[in-house]
Amino acid sequence: MSVADNQTAASKTTASPSGGTSIKKTWLARRWDARVFLLQCAFVAVLLLLWEIAVRTGIAPAYLYGQPSGIWLKAVSSIKSGSLLRDSWVTFEEAIAGFVIGGALGTLAGLALWISPLAGKVARPIIVALNGVPKIALAPLIIIWFGIDIGSKIASAAILTFIVSLITAQTGTSQVDGDLLTLMRSLGASRRQTFTKVVMPASVPWIMAGLRLNIGFALIGAVVGEYIAAKEGLGYLVYYAGTLYDLNSVWLGIFALMIMALVLDAAVTLLERALRWE
Repeated sequence: MSVADNQTAASKTTASPSGGTSIKKTWLARRWDARVFLLQCAFVAVLLLLWEIAVRTGIAPAYLYGQPSGIWLKAVSSIKSGSLLRDSWVTFEEAIAGFVIGGALGTLAGLALWISPLAGKVARPIIVALNGVPKIALAPLIIIWFGIDIGSKIASAAILTFIVSLITAQTGTSQVDGDLLTLMRSLGASRRQTFTKVVMPASVPWIMAGLRLNIGFALIGAVVGEYIAAKEGLGYLVYYAGTLYDLNSVWLGIFALMIMALVLDAAVTLLERALRWE
């Protein structure tokens, strides 16, 4: 056997354990994820069961708290008629559009404030003031500017997500390690090079955190817009059912929003893993 053959055999021998360890870790991680998912499902099932028992035994009146079995029947009938899917799609469309527009513009603005420190100082009190204003107070202006159609709901979601993305992106740029910035200056790097090589990568975790927060804010913006002026959407469903004291329909709309939030969060997680920013 030649020296090359010996080296090849040795490399195979040393590579095998590490490969086996990697596969084992992946299998254990997936098994753990499956176990966590099953526990989460079991927890929700127990809560629904206790809720149903409380209503059936008279501890919790159905006219005040709704009833899981009634919510299920309402969901089945709404799916068959197509009303639930239509309302869900309308809200999803509004939330996604606001999420993308507000998130993109807010992130770009937050990063731009690092490029111009003077602009950052000038904008700081304005950002604080805008963040402190209850966004529902802007609803009359949004309706006047964008009307009562889908544009006003998208604008409402975009305004909420813009502020969050702006703040998280700006915070990310301010948290960059000062030693790295000093090192880049000592190496003669331009401000543009420092931004692309250090500031931007260091800000990514903050930007991703802002995206996760914006899932809820985008849905809130869309639902608030539907509360004020709409004829369809989950927000309209919840509002209209509430005026009729139809709590099962109210809960149906709330649960649909919860599922939508989980789907969007899973999409952000997949994006984060695909880009391997961490």
